[in-house]
Amino acid sequence: MKRKVFCLIVLSVLFLTQFAGAQDKFGYETVAGSWIGKIPAGGISLRVIFNLALAGKDSLIATLDSPDQGAKGIKIGPVIFNGKEINIKAPLLLAEYKGSIINDTIIEGTFTQRGIAQNVQLKKLKGTFALNRPQEPKPPFPYNAEDVIFRNETAGIELAGTLTLPQGDGPFPAVILITGSGSQNRNEELLGHKPFMIIADYLTRNGIAVLRYDDRGVGGSKGTPLNATSADFATDAEAAFLYLASRKEIDPKSIGLAGHSEGGLIAPIVASGNSSVAFIISLAGPGVNGEKIILKQGLDIGIASGGDLKDVKEGVATNKKLLDILKEEVDNKKAEEKMAAVYRKIMTKKKTPPADIDKALKQLNASLNPVSYNWMRYFLSTDPSYFWKKTKCPVLGLNGEKDLQVSSEINLPAIEKAVKSGGNQSVKTISFPDLNHLFQHCKTGAPAEYGDIEETFSPEVLKIMTDWILALQASQQVSSGLFFPWRQSLPNLLPVACL
Repeated sequence: MKRKVFCLIVLSVLFLTQFAGAQDKFGYETVAGSWIGKIPAGGISLRVIFNLALAGKDSLIATLDSPDQGAKGIKIGPVIFNGKEINIKAPLLLAEYKGSIINDTIIEGTFTQRGIAQNVQLKKLKGTFALNRPQEPKPPFPYNAEDVIFRNETAGIELAGTLTLPQGDGPFPAVILITGSGSQNRNEELLGHKPFMIIADYLTRNGIAVLRYDDRGVGGSKGTPLNATSADFATDAEAAFLYLASRKEIDPKSIGLAGHSEGGLIAPIVASGNSSVAFIISLAGPGVNGEKIILKQGLDIGIASGGDLKDVKEGVATNKKLLDILKEEVDNKKAEEKMAAVYRKIMTKKKTPPADIDKALKQLNASLNPVSYNWMRYFLSTDPSYFWKKTKCPVLGLNGEKDLQVSSEINLPAIEKAVKSGGNQSVKTISFPDLNHLFQHCKTGAPAEYGDIEETFSPEVLKIMTDWILALQASQQVSSGLFFPWRQSLPNLLPVACL
């Protein structure tokens, strides 16, 4: 599953700097400009850019960009500069940066947010920073895109999304894209990548309609993810299914689900109770319970990140103790207190300085926030095989061999075994060499690579998904004696222009 990513709170309030003091070495012209650095956050690195501009002879104003989160021009300040050191405050973000000017291109310092300090080096940009995402499709598109709103009657909320429809009258086969964990928009945007936009574009160019939607409380969707579990999110996907089934352009017998990460759990939850689901594509989805996934994840990412094996294993053992508490203690306040007490005891036994213990406890609260306890408890305890066994539609399970978040080694075999044990032999699994959790070609698979990789989603996986869906559709039409002329043109359709 995707880790819950550290987020900067975007608030647009301007603070002007008023500075009085003698310059020691560097002048205001030296520090004016844009400075980029990386903040470690939950196994990945988020780029931040501090834009410093002159405001008179002796003051600066500042804005902050977080390109990996799609945020730009966040007004921050005040800025205090004395010729050698700089302090950029952002009180409404509960953050600040303190740095020492090394030369006219490097600042060494510390970024602190919510009491958690990280060493961050800033480098001066020579020009405008831009993420390079060559696969992102650009208009004009050879298909129709429609912003839609549909209602989840179970939750009493409206969800917003984008429906892309091939040209022609249809009826078309369709796929509903289901995001992974954390609050995601309809493109499943992460670190400047928009994988769901890439998937939707490719499939729709090849004759398959796609519905992708914002998660609860994101973008145009109403509701809140707080205290919701995967089972609750499954009702959102079910609502998306019912909406598509009501559209005349869609073949109601050919609506499938494609879920990434946690979405690969949500899909069989829906299909196990809805026999009308035509197929499932699991993109790095779970085959074992969340506890096994997280502990394996911690071990694999720790090793790939260069951690000492003994230290990594100790960390995994500590995580197991904390997760056990969360599973067993259903009172969230008591669970928070018990986990903090156990963690403090472990750190004290290691003779960790009190200041470092306090910092570690803040990091624990940031990575495992109490508002996510209900979701996490469900994820830890739920065995996906229960739902896979009840899934009767064709299943395609895909994973990258270098996926360090949802290991292909333990999850793909579990999915295949569970589906078949339920009497469904229509299951195919594929593990792709050199692909990570986001289906990018990578070196190590570590999440720290995600943002630096220009590729958003593997072209070969896009083709396999498309070919598999169209083969199912063709098989269905042959068995029913039906044939739609529009499919004759499929081999001649253009691939994604930017690939």
